[in-house]
Amino acid sequence: MGVGKIGLVLGLIFTLFSCSEVEQAKIQPGEIFKDIDGNPINAHGGGILLHEGTYYWYGEMKQGETWRVPYLDWECYRCNAGGVNCYSSQDLVNWKHEGVALAAAKIDLTHDLHTSKVIERPKVIYNDKTQKFVMWMHIDSEDYQCARAGVAISDTPQGPFTYLKSMRPNASMSRDMTLFKDNDGKAYHFYSSENNKTMHVSLLNDEYTAPSGKYKRILEMESREAPAVWKHKGQYYMISSGCTGWSPNPAQISICDSVMGDWKTVYDPCEGLDADKTFTSQSTYVLPNPNRKGEYIYMGDRWNKTNLEDSRYVWLPMTFEKGKAKITWHKEWNVN
Repeated sequence: MGVGKIGLVLGLIFTLFSCSEVEQAKIQPGEIFKDIDGNPINAHGGGILLHEGTYYWYGEMKQGETWRVPYLDWECYRCNAGGVNCYSSQDLVNWKHEGVALAAAKIDLTHDLHTSKVIERPKVIYNDKTQKFVMWMHIDSEDYQCARAGVAISDTPQGPFTYLKSMRPNASMSRDMTLFKDNDGKAYHFYSSENNKTMHVSLLNDEYTAPSGKYKRILEMESREAPAVWKHKGQYYMISSGCTGWSPNPAQISICDSVMGDWKTVYDPCEGLDADKTFTSQSTYVLPNPNRKGEYIYMGDRWNKTNLEDSRYVWLPMTFEKGKAKITWHKEWNVN
């Protein structure tokens, strides 16, 4: 074979590999996300932990029949609590199922994690001092009247996590929530409180397993939920949704110069198809895009209230233009 033909063959092989990598890097918001075994990813209301070069995605396992709680006058759709799933990835696109990080309790009806209860919005951060992985989540009763936060710990990111307890942090209701770990190692718990009318931000103790006692009421009487918090160029940002049950609504960005400062809600960052409904999704997490400095990835859930297991994921690129966050709809996009 001549040198020219060899070069042509090598070029074709390189092109095929390049095309394969591009295909694998594509994200299609609202379509079924599958793991590397071809199974639908089951990790709703999730969050991401980056640890030693690997991404871990934790989320609610929703399986089986969905039903509406008959004695409530609002659309409370439920399926049995399945615990918390964990997936791992090197590129944020190809995900391996690591198993159930925190299992539901199937026998003890009084246990916080019993399948009849609510286990939502799990988030995990790593404590450098204790070398423990710490998970917080929303724990509730079927009718959402308990309004508590649960805590679990593990020696490894994939678990299994050991459940410690639940509480009403700072003696306050706690429903939709997220965690934020700052550059100085301090960790904070953001949660919808006061019947979802006001958000609270609570500094955690050194072990990240309980409130420190220092907290602040923010976004007073704004009725915000589904918080996701990140830091950009020294300023703190939060995206959240309104309180309209399973129905999507406009997202809002809130900003502050310090975590425990005076947060101000300033604008809706969404542009494009169904932007006024946050692309028919609800925020759950925001993480830096490792391939594009200064840009982020918005993670949202597209809830299917009558078939919660078939709820989808809406991941979209977030950029900053003239100091303002912007999330634009893409039917398909590439993380690279």
